[in-house]
Amino acid sequence: MEQNIKNGLWIAVAVAILAVGYSAVSYVNSYGKSIEPSSFRSFSVTGEGEAIAVPDVASFSFKVITQGGKNIAALQAENTNKTNKAIEFVKSNGIENKDIKTQYYNVEPRYETYQCGITPIYGYGTSGSASGVEPCPPASIVGYTITQSVSVKVRDFSKIGDIMSGVVSNGANSLGSLSFTIDDPTEIQNEARAEAISKAKEKAESIAKAGGFKIGRLISIQEGYYPYARYDNSMTASAMGAAKAESVPTIEAGSQEVNVTITMQYEIK
Repeated sequence: MEQNIKNGLWIAVAVAILAVGYSAVSYVNSYGKSIEPSSFRSFSVTGEGEAIAVPDVASFSFKVITQGGKNIAALQAENTNKTNKAIEFVKSNGIENKDIKTQYYNVEPRYETYQCGITPIYGYGTSGSASGVEPCPPASIVGYTITQSVSVKVRDFSKIGDIMSGVVSNGANSLGSLSFTIDDPTEIQNEARAEAISKAKEKAESIAKAGGFKIGRLISIQEGYYPYARYDNSMTASAMGAAKAESVPTIEAGSQEVNVTITMQYEIK
C-alpha cells in the first residue's frame, strides 16, 4: 500500500514537471512571435503616391558686398546703410518682417602676398647664402571685405520681378537663385500619402491572391518623402539692373509634384 502511494506521488511529480515544461515552451514561442513577427512568414510591398500643387511662396536672396581698406568701422557703416536701404525697399513692396531674414554677416581680411624668386648666380642669393632663395616677407592685411546676405519670401508673385530688380538699384550687388515652394505642404503630402497607401494595399492583396495565402496583421510601415523640385532663375546683379532699365523679367511659378513612397510589411497567415 505504501509503495503504491510512493509510485503515485512520483507519477504526479513527473506529470507536473512535463506540464510546466510544456507551458514554458509555449510561452517562449508565443512571446517570440509577439516581439519578433516571423520574418520568414512576412512580405513587404511598396506604393507610390503623387500629388500636384501650385507653389504659393517664392524665395530668393541678395547680398551686399563692400570692399575697402583697413577701416572696418567705415566699411561696416557703408555695408549696413546699403543693406538697410535694400530691406526698406523690400518692405515698401508689402513684404512682412517674418519673410525677411539675415542669412549671414561676414568680415573677411584681404591679404597681399609676395613672390620671391631664386637668384640665378650659381646658387648664391643676394645675402651671400648658399640657399639661393630670397627671403620673403609675411603676407600682410591690406583691407577687408564685408558681406551681408538676406533671404526674402515673396507671396505676391506679380511683384517678384520688381522686387528682385529693385534691390539691386537700392544697394545689393549680388542675387541668389529664385525658387518656389509651398508654405504649408501638409495637405498636399496627405493627399500623396493616401494614394501611396492605397496602392500598397492593392499590391499586397494581389500578391496574396497569386501566392495562395491570406494577409495577416500589419507589422510595419515606412514613408519616404521627396521634396519639391526647385525652379531656379539665377541672374547677376548687373543683369537684373539692365532688366530694370527696360522691363522686369516675367516669372512663372508653374506647378510642382509631391511624391511619397510607402513601404508596408504584412504577416502571412
